[in-house]
Amino acid sequence: MKKTILLTVVLLSGLTSFAQSNDEKNIKSFYRKALTDSKCYMWLEYLSNDIGSRLSGSESAAKAVQYTKAQLETLDLDKVYLQEVMVPHWVRGEKETAYILDNKTKTVVPICALGSSVATPKTGITAEVIEVKGIADLAALGDKVKGKIVFYNRPMDPENIETFKSYGACVDQRYAGAKEAAKLGAVGTIVRSMNLRLDDFPHTGNQSYGDLPKEQYIPTAAISTNGAELLSESLKNNPSLKFYFKQSCETLPDVLSYNVIGEITGKEHPEDIMVVGGHLDSWDLADGSHDDGAGVVQSMEAIRILKSFNYKPKNTIRVVLFMNEENGTRGGKKYEEVAKQNKENHIFALESDSGGFTPRGFSIDADDANLKKIQGYKDFFEPYMVHSFTMGHGGSDIDPLTSKTLVKVGLKPDSQRYFDYHHAANDKFDAINKRELELGAATMASLLYLVDQNGIVLPASN
Repeated sequence: MKKTILLTVVLLSGLTSFAQSNDEKNIKSFYRKALTDSKCYMWLEYLSNDIGSRLSGSESAAKAVQYTKAQLETLDLDKVYLQEVMVPHWVRGEKETAYILDNKTKTVVPICALGSSVATPKTGITAEVIEVKGIADLAALGDKVKGKIVFYNRPMDPENIETFKSYGACVDQRYAGAKEAAKLGAVGTIVRSMNLRLDDFPHTGNQSYGDLPKEQYIPTAAISTNGAELLSESLKNNPSLKFYFKQSCETLPDVLSYNVIGEITGKEHPEDIMVVGGHLDSWDLADGSHDDGAGVVQSMEAIRILKSFNYKPKNTIRVVLFMNEENGTRGGKKYEEVAKQNKENHIFALESDSGGFTPRGFSIDADDANLKKIQGYKDFFEPYMVHSFTMGHGGSDIDPLTSKTLVKVGLKPDSQRYFDYHHAANDKFDAINKRELELGAATMASLLYLVDQNGIVLPASN
């Protein structure tokens, strides 16, 4: 009897070892394919250099839809189609101008209008400046804000190794700063760019007036970090100085656009859907190569890698290129709306929207059981220096998704350089490293494969 038990244990051990080795072999093949025979860098070069910036509602965004759909159609997927979504159409207009008026000295500083902002009057705005570190400082100022330009100057905290924590701690002044200042009678706001380094690139991003009546809307712009430092220092020397800025942005009627979708139908559970994606739109100041051209082509490459090995997934794997993440997230919301209408069951969603830098791990939004299951794959990724498997946010486009049991994961690249480029005019193709981009795609393909093979932990039935 003891010999039988021992033999059974040995056999089971051998089977486990074989299965693990087979997974390791497949994952190694995925990385080899990405590093020696990828298309993602070529796709991104075209998106960035031939199409360019892809703000929702723009002609270039429409071109990006057609280009990526055509490329997915070359991959011999089971389905490739477009999903209609109405998107906002905000345009920047003429290049913004701004300068500090200190006595008779005029010093030009770099600014850019924030997304969804209104324009200044055609002649611009000139007013005294009141500097604050954040929205919380405004309430104490009361009437002192009226007729002034509020200057939000809370920098990103350099102490955080995870730079997205620093971003999250101060982005509220960009998103809601104009709304709160307008309530107190300010005539405009200037916001320090979300950037850890000192440079001359203003970084845009969306802002919201919330439920303010339109007649209370005030123009708002980002100022470069060097410009912010100069303005702050100038205010210390002369609190009565004035600031001038001019911008001509406007919001046009909504435009019909599309999410781009391709899928491989599952062989065992076609009704269970796994999503991999990024957002196709970008801000208008540059090519949006890191944000989020990289995520788009990595998602396409991940499904291409699986298809190239003739992989037959158990579940349906769907690549989704979402439209309008930057100034409305309507693509993600529309995708969820249609999923509910069709009574689709999503079990897993993976998003890449943190740049095309070296992959370090995954940010996991799941219950404890599924968090542990995803963390259990860590050993497979150690040879590729991918090691951070932590609880966190999956991504803005997959955030609206709901299903009975759904695991959401975000690719987590090294974040140290991301905010040097985020929403700025230097987010161009030349900022992309081919090898880092390809490593990210292989990492995504590998996790898709492991989750498809092993499933997710379902809640215990009553």
